[in-house]
Amino acid sequence: MGIGDKIKNAAEEAKGKGKEVMGDATDDHSLEAEGQVDQAKANTKQAGEHAKDAWKDATRD
Repeated sequence: MGIGDKIKNAAEEAKGKGKEVMGDATDDHSLEAEGQVDQAKANTKQAGEHAKDAWKDATRD
């Protein structure tokens, strides 16, 4: 995984966490759920990148 992808995914996850916290603090369930979705997307992307890295490492001679 490239450093740019890592930074982008971490930023997306942090943005989602911020939305979740703000939604919880303001009792805005829609914003809270949106934050959780953003975090899940970022985590899914990170998992895919890790799988690609593992595949590359496993198939490298």
